[in-house]
Amino acid sequence: MITGLIFIPLAGALLLSLAPRNYAREIALGFNVFSALLTVMLWRTFDTGAPGLQMVERHPWIPAIGAEYLVGIDGLSLLLVLLTSLIIPFAFLAQRMSRGFCAVMLVMQSALYGTFTAQNFVLWFLFYEMSLIPAFLLIKLWGGENRDRAATKFFLYTFLGSVAMLLSFLGIYFARGTFDFAALADLGKNGLLTGNVAWLAFAGVFLGLAVKVPLFPFHTWLPDAYESAPVGASMVLTGVLSKMGVYGFVRLLLPLFPNEIKTLGPWLLGLAVCSIVFASLAAWAQSDLKRMIAYLSVNHLGYCMLGLFAVTASAAGPLIDTQAALSGVFIQIFNHGITAAALFYYVGLLEQRRGLRGIDDFGGLMQRTPLLCGWMSVAMFSSLGLPGVNGFIGEFLIFKGSFAMAASFTAVAVIGLLVTAIAFMRAMQALFSGPLVESCSAFPDLQRSEKLVIVPVTLLMFAIGIAPQFIFNVFNTTVAHMARLFA
Repeated sequence: MITGLIFIPLAGALLLSLAPRNYAREIALGFNVFSALLTVMLWRTFDTGAPGLQMVERHPWIPAIGAEYLVGIDGLSLLLVLLTSLIIPFAFLAQRMSRGFCAVMLVMQSALYGTFTAQNFVLWFLFYEMSLIPAFLLIKLWGGENRDRAATKFFLYTFLGSVAMLLSFLGIYFARGTFDFAALADLGKNGLLTGNVAWLAFAGVFLGLAVKVPLFPFHTWLPDAYESAPVGASMVLTGVLSKMGVYGFVRLLLPLFPNEIKTLGPWLLGLAVCSIVFASLAAWAQSDLKRMIAYLSVNHLGYCMLGLFAVTASAAGPLIDTQAALSGVFIQIFNHGITAAALFYYVGLLEQRRGLRGIDDFGGLMQRTPLLCGWMSVAMFSSLGLPGVNGFIGEFLIFKGSFAMAASFTAVAVIGLLVTAIAFMRAMQALFSGPLVESCSAFPDLQRSEKLVIVPVTLLMFAIGIAPQFIFNVFNTTVAHMARLFA
């Protein structure tokens, strides 16, 4: 089933080259329906009580270099496959798309499924790099004003990070003779490598993943990329692509280099806190709505890194706190993907109506578009972690677990919550309140097609915020297994 999931979007991309141009988005959405159905089948087949990999498919590929076609899922992989199956069709519905745009998006979807299910480094790296090329093309070919600079910056950062990671894993292979994630994780318990070689390998893998998250100070490519990308691409970049970095930390860096992470613990926690606090301050200072949400994306992923580093870099705390932090990280990955994609969608709606997206280009919208303002407010409250909506669950669990293991760093990180609230309140006051700006006096409120997109996503936010157990059930056993290993 996993192989079918990976190749369905590729088949859709090939079919689009033969299909009529006017029906490109409809065909792409049709293939997304097939992908979604297969994802639901995976979810129903998945045994939530088993901690290890399930539905494993293993075939010889390039035996000379230890490369296998090896795919499988655990709770974290299934969670990210579900997220991909939600965000990609959401992005297709966000804007009209050309045939080429739809084909590139489907290729990216296939690469994301492969990245989240591959269990051999060579295969994983192939899918990982395969996702970067469509992202570059989406920015370069269909982006906005500064697309050339943004696409080049995105490519250079991610390419250099990928090269560093590839060199590190080549060194690991020459020393240990395997690319298999499970085998490397077993070796990592007693030290994967020794001496300076271990630190060099750690640095290469860390750099590649830190750029992808992105973690401070490797984040400077992100605001330009998100600002220049078309709305649908921005939704995928923030909703799913950025999760590849966090996934890589959980799947690769933490199991393979536990000793190095523990040694550098305070420094890594410091970087996570900088991502949280500095990014929220930068968001507060922005006048462009897309750049504001881009910086808040760095801020929210910083919470994930705080939880991971608190668990692995600090003195081992009670098992219940370790599980709380890891559960918070996992559900924050999922919730941030939905909420950030929704916020970019709302900015796209405002830009379609006004032709601009600066905070000062609007005013008094509540008088003209009460539905748009109301639904957008829900997404904003979700992003700042208001109880009752999905954003609260992950942040609460991360801070609950992290306070027990890294209290001083977590206390400083709380500043990011306050500044995020200020940034959103400032934006809501400027957009929704005050006298109606003359250029906005002819704005239409939400149309029927837009309501059909917004309402299900918002209901999902409330469902997770009020009764999140159906999401926790996906990864509870995986979290318990990881918590025991880290303890």
